[in-house]
Amino acid sequence: MLDPELRDELLARMERDQHVRLSVPVGEPLSAELLEEWDRVDTGNTAFLKRVIDEHGWPGHDLVGERAAQAAWLLAQHADRDRDFQRRCLPLLRDAVARGQAAARHLAYLVDRVRVGEGRPQVYGTQYLQTAEGGFGPHPIEDREHLDERRAEMGLEPHAEYDRHMRQYKQG
Repeated sequence: MLDPELRDELLARMERDQHVRLSVPVGEPLSAELLEEWDRVDTGNTAFLKRVIDEHGWPGHDLVGERAAQAAWLLAQHADRDRDFQRRCLPLLRDAVARGQAAARHLAYLVDRVRVGEGRPQVYGTQYLQTAEGGFGPHPIEDREHLDERRAEMGLEPHAEYDRHMRQYKQG
């Protein structure tokens, strides 16, 4: 049954998450103030999502609607300061996807985020990095030969399209 209050809070938190991230000019370093705000938003969102999961399990489509379920995934995706929590979210999100309560593409992104955070190659090629030398590209990818097959299974576009999009975004 839909929980409108929880839906609205997830959406508001996603909006704050995106506001702080999109306020950084492309290619510019983060100011100390913005870095502090970013940390505050992510820390608060992680604590909030932990409480939600403890109370409701993974907040899927039936509970919060499709867009707020996306918001829940985004909060987990950006919980980089708590890798254990991100790992805890993986089976919950995997189960929600299997039950039609979450998008498979969100699971792909979280799988990659967790693997990259652990220093392991990613599976779906969703995570990119800026190198110290000024380069930009995907973190290492496991079994590149079958990458597009794995991406298609998760509802993601071919990696070449995604790569073009990411590089255009990076250039501003």
